[in-house]
Amino acid sequence: MSKWEPQKIRLGVSSCLLGETVRYDGGHKRDAFLTVTLGPFVEWVAVCPEVEIGLGVPRPPIRLVGDPRAPRLVVEKTGEDLTARMERWARRRIAVLNALGLHGYVLKRGSPSCGLLRVRVYGEGGSPGRVGRGRFAAALTDALPLLPVEEEGRLTDAGLRESFIERLFAAARWHAFTASGPRARDLVAFHAAHKFAVLAHSPRVYAELGHLVAGAGPRLSAEALATYGTRLAQALAVRATRARHVNVLQHLAGFLKRSLADDERAELGEVIAEYRGGFVPLVVPLTLLKHHVRRFGLADLADQVYLDPHPKELMLRNHI
Repeated sequence: MSKWEPQKIRLGVSSCLLGETVRYDGGHKRDAFLTVTLGPFVEWVAVCPEVEIGLGVPRPPIRLVGDPRAPRLVVEKTGEDLTARMERWARRRIAVLNALGLHGYVLKRGSPSCGLLRVRVYGEGGSPGRVGRGRFAAALTDALPLLPVEEEGRLTDAGLRESFIERLFAAARWHAFTASGPRARDLVAFHAAHKFAVLAHSPRVYAELGHLVAGAGPRLSAEALATYGTRLAQALAVRATRARHVNVLQHLAGFLKRSLADDERAELGEVIAEYRGGFVPLVVPLTLLKHHVRRFGLADLADQVYLDPHPKELMLRNHI
């Protein structure tokens, strides 16, 4: 575990996903993964845009209508236009959320205020198309483009779930790192610990960050620090592939080849090949690698965030 590892991550979340009865029908959409599995590692910041702009519970349903690129938010039965009210509130609320130093946000799928993707937008003929984004979700992602954001429905996909949680913990480590008043040598250490995690997502950005750190000089500028943080977030937003994971596993195995006996090298190669073929999940070759790293006391590899990017209790790599 790195010295920047957070005790908890701070996440914004649609209130209904935590079980709060704030939906238009007086109900909730409590999500078990968020509340039971992820919850122990999270400080939640719950937000319900519709309640916070003054709508009651229960309330008449609202919908998006008009141009999918800039839809209006209206009350379904009366046609009352809530767009300007939502926009004014969202600007203020997002400024507060940003000041809290959120590490990410989980939104409610399909919501005209919170839906991230494929939200229904009703055209003039009244027929909907799943082509929009909730008005609050749009304001949030526009204002904070580097913030890891997902909706709970997509987190049922094991690959998306693992990728999103990895980004959250990386964001938390970066916040802790920048708050520590880092010097150039500290950035070198941070990059050394994260380089294989980056390589699994974007070999191109991996190379860029290596050049950036090497060229930072003895005095770390605010510009270099900001550039590193931006490119790190952008790299991790690229979904890791099986082939890139195999590349990283083989890199890590290469550090062990002189220490391992012939049969041990063969065993490690076979397990990586089984992962490449989809016969075992990522946790299998990682477990064997970590066993050998501990066995030989390889401190440089033991510090690699790639080996433990999030708490093992989440078991996210058991399913990819």
